[in-house]
This record gives sequence, structure tokens and C-alpha cells, in this order.
Amino acid sequence: MELPIIYHPHYVAPLPEGHRFPMAKFKKLYELLLSDDVAQTEQFYTPILPHPELIELVHTPDYVRSYCEGTLDTKAQRRIGLPWSPALANRTCIAVGGTILTAQLALNQGLACNTAGGTHHAFPSYGSGFCIFNDIAIASRVLQQQQLVKKILIVDLDVHQGDGTAFIFQDDDSVFTFSMHCEVNFPGTKQHSDLDVPLPVGMEDDAYLQTLASYLPDLLSEIKPDLVFYDAGVDPHIGDRLGKLALSDTGLFRREMQVLTTCISAGYPVACVIGGGYADDMTSLVWRHSLLHRAASEVYRQYKL
Repeated sequence: MELPIIYHPHYVAPLPEGHRFPMAKFKKLYELLLSDDVAQTEQFYTPILPHPELIELVHTPDYVRSYCEGTLDTKAQRRIGLPWSPALANRTCIAVGGTILTAQLALNQGLACNTAGGTHHAFPSYGSGFCIFNDIAIASRVLQQQQLVKKILIVDLDVHQGDGTAFIFQDDDSVFTFSMHCEVNFPGTKQHSDLDVPLPVGMEDDAYLQTLASYLPDLLSEIKPDLVFYDAGVDPHIGDRLGKLALSDTGLFRREMQVLTTCISAGYPVACVIGGGYADDMTSLVWRHSLLHRAASEVYRQYKL
């Protein structure tokens, strides 16, 4: 057995030329993993569209219906930052299905990685910051509904606070939200995660990894989750245009190895999503995202999952 990786060709939907969201990265990540022999074709699993009722475990029926039907008002569309299209609506839902499948495979095999996901700015009744439906929150609720898990830990290392996720689970002891993010960055108004660790602008590799090490092992010991969701955003990278932190490629790879080995060695399954990453150089950006899958493949073999 090799690391399960989740991908769907519909992870990419057309956007207007010059749009700042790097939509092409999802297909390019899939292609890079194959061309660099990080993964073989048979390791890839294809998600299905989730039923709207599953999305409504987190989001209000009115919001789900109006988004999927394309009747969301202009202000709400502007807050999301992505122009609506039937293809984008389909892409949004299939990516949620991808994270659900990732979580199910992680429970079964110990570790699994999506090639999309991490839409943590989506709130129950509206989207924000390129995030439409909150895939990690929905997957958490689906697994709980299926009685596959009781306690979940969300480790969100995207450079931006996971405000939507924090809001969704703010009064829920069954899901612990941990967000380590740049303090002076989007969103302007932060929510309250169960644990927020705001970081100073310009933080580099060693300080970042030491900070992470001072929290993650203790969280695992205290919470004893049935599943860990890991949002591995690469926007803490020094070259990210929306980031404001200063991690290197090596620092990102060390981070992925640190998170995965800390969780897996202690016996906690991990479902990974790629989170945010924004750069003019698409090749460099896709490489950064691939570091998650490279590290996960190494950990998967090391622990013979």
C-alpha cells in the first residue's frame, strides 16, 4: 500500500484571465506528483459530489441553494472574491467531496492527502477570502454523523487565521481548533479558535518550528483526537505574496515532517488538505504544495501504514 492521494479533474474551473486566485495549481500539482514519481496513478482516489444535505450539516440551506443555483447577491459574491459559474459551483462541491474522502481514507489507512481543500474562511451563511464552503468543517460533521469519530483536532497552519472554522466550532467541545497564523494579516477581524497562536511578521524557519513544537505534542496528549485534520497552507513562505512570514522551502518541508511524524508516531490518523498559497511563479508555488505529499509519502512508508 502507498499513500492515498485524492484528486479530481474538476478541481480546476475557469476563471477570468489575470484573476489572482491560482486555480491552475491543482492540476499542476497532480501532474508534478506523477512526473516526479512522488505518486503513481493507482494511488489517486476520485471523490464524488456530496449530497447537499451533507453540506448543510455546516452551511445554511439558503446559502447552499443560492450559491449552487447562482443567485447569490453581488455583495456576497464580492466577499468570496471568485466570480460565480456553474463550473466553479461544481468545483466547490467536488473539493468538499475530496476532503470527506481524504478523511475517510485517513481513518482507514492512517494518513491521506487531498490535492485541494482548506477553505477555512467560509462561514455558515456566507463565503469569504476565496472560500465558499468550509470543507474541513463539513468533513468533520460527516464523519461524526457516520459515527466514525467523536473527537477531532484541526491543525491550521495556513498563514491566515481559520476564522470560519473557529466560528463554526466555537461552542463545540467535540472539535478543537488550533490556528497558528500571522497576526497582522487577513482576516482583519479574528474569531476565537480554541487555541490561537498569532505570529509576528517576518518569522523564519527555526522560530516557527520551535513555536509549533511547543504546542502540538501537548495538544495531542490532552485532546486524544480520533482524527487530525491538517491544513498545510504554504502561504507562510517568504515568497508568498499574501503571507508576511518568511519560511523557506526547507522550512516548509520540515514543518510537514514535524506535524506528520508527531501525529502518526503517537498513533493519530491525519487527513491533509493543501490550504492557501499565492505566488506569481506558478512552478515554485506548485513545488511548495508538493512538499506536503513528499513528506507524507515518506512518513507513510516509514511507519508502514
